[in-house]
Amino acid sequence: MARLYIVSTPIGNLGDITYRAVEVLGSVARILAEDTRRTAVLLRHYGISTPLVSAHEHNEAARVRQVIDWLDGGEDIALVSDAGTPLVSDPGARIVRSVIEAGHDVVPIPGASALLAALVVSGFETEPFTFFGFLPRSGQARQERLEEIAALRHTAVIYEAPGRLVRLLHDLERVCGPERQVMVARELTKVHESLVRGTLAEAAAYYADVAPRGEIVVVLAGRAEAPGPEEEETVARELAAQLLEEGMRPSAIARELAQRLGMARNRAYEIALSLAGERRGGNA
Repeated sequence: MARLYIVSTPIGNLGDITYRAVEVLGSVARILAEDTRRTAVLLRHYGISTPLVSAHEHNEAARVRQVIDWLDGGEDIALVSDAGTPLVSDPGARIVRSVIEAGHDVVPIPGASALLAALVVSGFETEPFTFFGFLPRSGQARQERLEEIAALRHTAVIYEAPGRLVRLLHDLERVCGPERQVMVARELTKVHESLVRGTLAEAAAYYADVAPRGEIVVVLAGRAEAPGPEEEETVARELAAQLLEEGMRPSAIARELAQRLGMARNRAYEIALSLAGERRGGNA
């Protein structure tokens, strides 16, 4: 029975491909590619002449029937993305599900992954971790995802486009606090590969001055273990005092305390109101 091979390709350096992947790409009847022009560069490098067929987010649904027909006719097919492991923040899931439902085998050909490459050099705990891909662009969906990330006690991995990186770092700084540790990996395995490590505040400031380019993976450390009640109270009062100095209202401070420290919103509001009252009394 014919098979669909899910083939991982290099994320930058063309040398990062397995012998098995080269063999499969050269032996199948067709290769489904997210962008045939980009995949053609890889095929030329390895002297592979297999025909390319586009399969991207805009035509994936239409390709499904064609792929099933090819497999039913006994033709092995390979599926690749522009770079790395297919289906990870890339199209192809609908094709894979349909092929499985049609009774054909789907075979993984493992290889490069920007997600894992960034995670293992981050220096953060790798077990467990949560991969979020690209976050929603705006609205309540984005805010909810940011708050979910802020609450995690383990590592989070996020993909981002260069033009939106600074906004992402500022958003994370707002919900996680400026001191949360982060690593921004850019252009992994390529000539201009860079790894920027530090706090969210430091990373945001760096990329505000240095325009990022290329593929980006953001690896965020998990939230620190919750402090005990007395320590939490001290930390909350110190943070609330700082935010009051910055001109925040008690209601906004309560939201910040709840998000950053995970404390109950009512208690956070009581602290903010208490400090605001003390401040007014001291200025009387």
